[in-house]
Amino acid sequence: MLTQLAAATGVLALLTLVPGPDMAIVTRRAVSRGRADGLRTVGGIAVGLLLWGALTAAGLAALLAASAEVFLVVKLAGAAYLCFLGAQALRRPGAGTALDGTAGDPADRPATGRGRGGSAWRTGLVANALNPKIAVFYTGLLPTLAPPGLRPAAGMALLVLVHVLLTLAWLSTYVYVLSRARRFFTRPRVRRTMDRVTGVVLIGFGVRVATSAT
Repeated sequence: MLTQLAAATGVLALLTLVPGPDMAIVTRRAVSRGRADGLRTVGGIAVGLLLWGALTAAGLAALLAASAEVFLVVKLAGAAYLCFLGAQALRRPGAGTALDGTAGDPADRPATGRGRGGSAWRTGLVANALNPKIAVFYTGLLPTLAPPGLRPAAGMALLVLVHVLLTLAWLSTYVYVLSRARRFFTRPRVRRTMDRVTGVVLIGFGVRVATSAT
C-alpha cells in the first residue's frame, strides 16, 4: 500500500507542478497585492479542491462529469471567470497594493468594506469551484491511483488530502519566491508588465477551457 501511495503522490506532484490557471491567479494576486494576499488566494484554491473532493465523495462530481449539459454550463462559467480576471488585470495594469504594503489604486480596493483577504480567498475558491476538469480528474484518475487495502471512499479521501497538501506546499513556496524578489516586482514598469502578461495568460486559459472538448 505504501508503494502505491508513493507512486500516486508522485503522479499528483507532477500534475500539481504543471503551470495552469491557479498559478496565473496566484501570480497576479501576489505581485499586485503582496505575499499575504497570495497566500490567501492559495488557501481559497485549497478549499476549492476540498469542495470538489467532497462532491466526488457524494457522487455529484461523477454526475457532473457524465452530464454534457451541466458540464458545459460549469465550464463556460469557469471560462468566463478566468477571462474576467484577465480583463481586470489588463484594464488597470500595475494597480493594487505592492509587495511592500504601500497603497495602490484606490479604485482597486473593495467597495464593500471587506478586507482584501476575503477577496483573495474568494478569488481562489471561485476559480477552482468553477473548474469542472477537477471533477473529471477526481472521478477519472484518482480511483486508479487509490492504494489497495483501503475502502474506495477512504482511498479517495486520502488522495484528495495529498493533492491539497501538495498544492498548498507548491503554491505557497511559489508565493514566497515572488515575495523574495519584491524589490524587482514593485517597480511600476515590472508590475504593469506582469499584470499584462498574467492578464493575457488568464484570458488564454479561459478561451482554452471554453473551447476544450473535455
